[in-house]
Amino acid sequence: MMRRSLTLFAGLFVLILVIGWMMGLPFTSSRLVEATAYSLIALGLNIQWGYGGLFNFGIMGFLMLGGFAVTFISYPINPDFWGSDGPMMLGRAALAFGAGALLIYGARQSHRLGVRGGWKTFVTVLAWFVAYCVYRSQIDPAAAYIEDTAGFVGGLGINPVVGWLFGGVLAAGVAYIVGKIALGLRTDYLAIATIGISEIIRALIKNMDWLTRGTLTVSPVPWPTPLPQDYQASGVDQISALLLARGGYLALGLVVLAAVIWLVSRAYAGPWGRMMRAIRDNHIAAASMGKNIKARQLEIFILGSVLMGIGGAMLVSFTQIFDPSSYQPINHTFLIWVMIIVGGAGNNWGAVFGAVLIWMVWVISEPLAKAIFETVSFWSTSMGWPEIPEIESRSAQMRVFVLGLVITIALRYAPKGLIPEQVRREG
Repeated sequence: MMRRSLTLFAGLFVLILVIGWMMGLPFTSSRLVEATAYSLIALGLNIQWGYGGLFNFGIMGFLMLGGFAVTFISYPINPDFWGSDGPMMLGRAALAFGAGALLIYGARQSHRLGVRGGWKTFVTVLAWFVAYCVYRSQIDPAAAYIEDTAGFVGGLGINPVVGWLFGGVLAAGVAYIVGKIALGLRTDYLAIATIGISEIIRALIKNMDWLTRGTLTVSPVPWPTPLPQDYQASGVDQISALLLARGGYLALGLVVLAAVIWLVSRAYAGPWGRMMRAIRDNHIAAASMGKNIKARQLEIFILGSVLMGIGGAMLVSFTQIFDPSSYQPINHTFLIWVMIIVGGAGNNWGAVFGAVLIWMVWVISEPLAKAIFETVSFWSTSMGWPEIPEIESRSAQMRVFVLGLVITIALRYAPKGLIPEQVRREG
């Protein structure tokens, strides 16, 4: 297995060199930075699915949370907002939210006062209705005021690395709520539930213009490392400055990725990993041995979501733009699943290999297809035949075709992935 893994990674290295030769170093360095972030996201899904057997089809929602988090933390402060009545109005909305939460909690505990059965249900529903009305009575005028006077809240102007961490914390908080609601459902129902929650997150972030600017986007989001402009200001030429800047960002991303792989691998190789494998393989038998199945599944669901949030934050930092409209399920959910299926579920190195391979195949498919179509079209016209129409759109569609072809071949010849899980048997 070690020889196979080394051979596959050597082949991947050669592929990257070929892409660098064909597309140039600026293009390749950019794709490698993105591949590092996607590797972190794939590791998060590998923890959830490969370790715990949890179907999470709401990956896009956690990536959006990470992107919003790093934008909010690192984007410069908006003086128009802080110099207006916006903070005070948001403070009142926060108090209304807290009061509503307390009201709902009190209604859920009303059985201690003797309120039971249908009356408790009535009191709880009424509490939710009152809390919603009170909160909306404060947040709606606050949102309208902020949009009219300041555009949006802006950021806090803190280092983006703090934003990456906040992205993980925010994803963890949402994962806890989602897990408490959805975990325990059958596999297919869990997948449907996470899809729905992901779409709810996308709708909220896309329509909260006062907080995220919605479809207007936020840019430029700062980098945690020096920008190309910073190197150019020191007298470095444009290409060298670009490569130095992206190299610095890539180095930071690789440090984060290496630390995560080391920590997760150590945990999975110990008693915690054996317990997770037991729950994944036969949760009934694990429960009969006294294991708290739902608590352990919630734990692993949150851990995987943290990595997704951090990876989503890294992507937004690198592209320097937060655009809620750019998030699509095929790019930010299905693509991650293909990475795990092709690389190998339950194997951290398989997840990383699959992430880099699939991302490189994904980004190179369009320009390669375009070059092929243009060549065929040229020879076609030279022979008196009509040229190929709509080459741009056809080239973009070829990415999906190539992705489907790759996953079909992988499932046919390596159903457990190119670098499948290896479990060491003790005894």
